[in-house]
Amino acid sequence: MVYKALLLSFMFISSSFAVDNLKNIKTFQADFVQTINNQSNKTISYDGKVFIKNSDKVLWKYLKPIEKNVFLLNDVVVIDEPELEQVIYTRLKEEINILSILQDSKKVSENTYESFFYKRKYELLIEKNKIKQISYKDELDNKIVIKFNNIVQNQEIPNDFFRFIPPSYYDIIKK
Repeated sequence: MVYKALLLSFMFISSSFAVDNLKNIKTFQADFVQTINNQSNKTISYDGKVFIKNSDKVLWKYLKPIEKNVFLLNDVVVIDEPELEQVIYTRLKEEINILSILQDSKKVSENTYESFFYKRKYELLIEKNKIKQISYKDELDNKIVIKFNNIVQNQEIPNDFFRFIPPSYYDIIKK
């Protein structure tokens, strides 16, 4: 479930690059804090870094509370879990139609945009032409908020940065 929410967040972030003044963004790097608040009002937070190149290469590096790397390369998802010594390979089942997301994005206030993707409403906070926050509710009605800081846009990221080769001792899981 968290992976699905993460992937939908990526798809929305990468598509939102084309909103208004963000049309020229080719890469995006930032530190992030992702909080998930459930219906019982319990909250869990994850800290990490995100790297996006165009709309087809993404790496979410979770650093706290556990280390985990989630790669999205076109329609392939690779989840590296060093603490479990395993990697999970899976394929996205639904097509990512970035153009339709862009066409549906609406400016709702000076710094706020919203869009609907896979029947889910996403809200973006944009300040000084940078995506500062994304929030939405997942399929279990958890409130997800991802805040970005130390944002760097359009700095070259080598393609090799998005390549993962599991160590020989890893368990490999294909879904």
